[in-house]
Parts: sequence; structure tokens; C-alpha cells
Amino acid sequence: MRLATIQTAGGLRAAVWCQTTSDELWVDISEASQVLGLGTLAPSMKGVLAQEGPGLATPRLIVSQLKGILLPDEISSWPINGAHLAPPVPDPGVLIDFYAFEEHVRRARGRRGLEIIPEWFEYPVYYRSNQRALVAPGATVHFPAGEENMDYELELAAVLGAPIENPSAEEAERAIAGYCLFNDWSARGIQAEVMKVGLGPAKGKDFASSLGPYLVTPDELGPLADLKLQARVNGEIWSENTPGAMAWTWGEMLAFAGEGVRFEPGDIFGSGTVGGGCGLELGRFLSVGDTVELDGGPALGVLKGTVGRRESQREGKETT
Repeated sequence: MRLATIQTAGGLRAAVWCQTTSDELWVDISEASQVLGLGTLAPSMKGVLAQEGPGLATPRLIVSQLKGILLPDEISSWPINGAHLAPPVPDPGVLIDFYAFEEHVRRARGRRGLEIIPEWFEYPVYYRSNQRALVAPGATVHFPAGEENMDYELELAAVLGAPIENPSAEEAERAIAGYCLFNDWSARGIQAEVMKVGLGPAKGKDFASSLGPYLVTPDELGPLADLKLQARVNGEIWSENTPGAMAWTWGEMLAFAGEGVRFEPGDIFGSGTVGGGCGLELGRFLSVGDTVELDGGPALGVLKGTVGRRESQREGKETT
């Protein structure tokens, strides 16, 4: 099953992908639930996850009941390829990104003449990014003014469908409602400077992250090791790899992050960059106007973004 958040004139609406008699459509979950007599669901994706849990039983019933029939007029819908998508969960309480691929760590640190530290093999480390800086699929991403080493990151993200606190790895894995593509855009110039202090990437990361284009449930996605991810810049393939090469399972990573900490439905966790999944590893960086596409194949779709750069407030002149 696939779910999305649609940007409408009346606000954001949670939707589910349905095959009706006329076409494949994004269908409003809250309206469909009421019209079909399935109860009352929140209009937001985070609300739906909080009510339904990772099993998402009501959206599954909506898909089943609408399959092959004419959509009732009382239910809003949008074309699959023409809807204005927001991030699947536009308002997470937490946005965490792990560092789970040895190939990426080895190659990225090697660019700076560094080895992998032994502690990386002991802990599935992560940092907390800016959950208020999620940008929609297809949006222009504005890098910090003056940044020259602009970069993408090819990642997968997991979205919680149930709260977790001190979970076992098995409990944490069961709490995942779905997965989607994640681009942890990186301003490598400022990142290299601020990380000298030792508190994480900070201003090199917190300006924007792309998420989407939609959320895919684990049963539809299948084994993560079978997924092939690709990153293209202006149509040219820069990166290809699989999210199945993580050093830890999703359950192990979430259990580590959730030790002594409570997470809620809708919270988002990035995998970290797959091996070869960013320009830093390749010795190549982006330019203003470049189009970056993360491609997760038929199941995950394509997450697109265009590179921009903010105007320098200090100099008062355009830098794009």
C-alpha cells in the first residue's frame, strides 16, 4: 500500500493509492473512511498513523472496497501523476539520520585522509536534523549563501506507525509503518568547518531535507536487500546501490535510538547514505539549477529536487 500527503487549496490531506474503475487515484483517507462507514480518521498523515498504528487497517479496507468501482462523488481524489505532493509526513516530531553504511563512511572519511574509528562498529550512531525543514518532492532546495560544495545524499527513511520507548529490536521493527526515499542535502563547505568542534554536522544539514514522494508499507516494498536505489543529476547516473547493505537492521538502529527515549507515530529515521551515494565520495558537487532525482524503482518512485542557493544577506547581492 502507498500513502501520500496532498497539498490542496484547503490544506494538507492524507491520501491512499487506489485502483478505481476509472483510474488509479490518490483518495482522501478521512473522507473515504466516513463515506464508506469505516469510522472517523484524522485528515493528516501523522493523525492517521497515530489512530491506525503500523497495520493501517482502515486505509487497507478503503483500497479493498474502492477497487474496481466508481469513486463516490463525496470523496476527494487526485491523479497519481498530477497531484501536488507534500512530504508524506510533513510535520514529524523527530527527524533522525543514522550513519549505517560502511562503504559510505570509509569513502567519505578517506577523502579527508581519515580511517573509520573503532566506535563506528560498536554503535549505530545518528544525529538529529531539522524536522521543520522538510521540503516537498520537486521543490527547489536553497543552500546556504556562499556554499560551493553542494551535495545530495541517497538514502531510505523509515516512518514510525506506533510509539516506541526502550524497545527491543523486534518491537522497534514492528513499529515501522513504511519507508520512502530521503535526500539529506549537505552543504559540505560549512559542514567541514562546524564539525571541527565535534558536535555534529549542524549548519551543514539543517537547511533542507527532501522526503517522499510517498510512503510504502513494508509488505508492498518487500525485502530491502532487493531494492536498487539510484541517484541522477541532470539525467546522468551518479550513484547506484542497495539499502540492504546497512551494518545494522532497522530494528537494531531504532532500539539504540529509543533507549531511554520515547518516539511517536510519524517520527522519521534516515538510513544514512548508501555507499557511493553522494558527491563527496565521488569528488563531484552540484551547481545551482541542477536537478537531482533519487530513484527507488517502481515501488518507491522518484524523489526530485532542484538546487538553489540563498541570497547573501551580508553582502545584499544575489549569489544564484
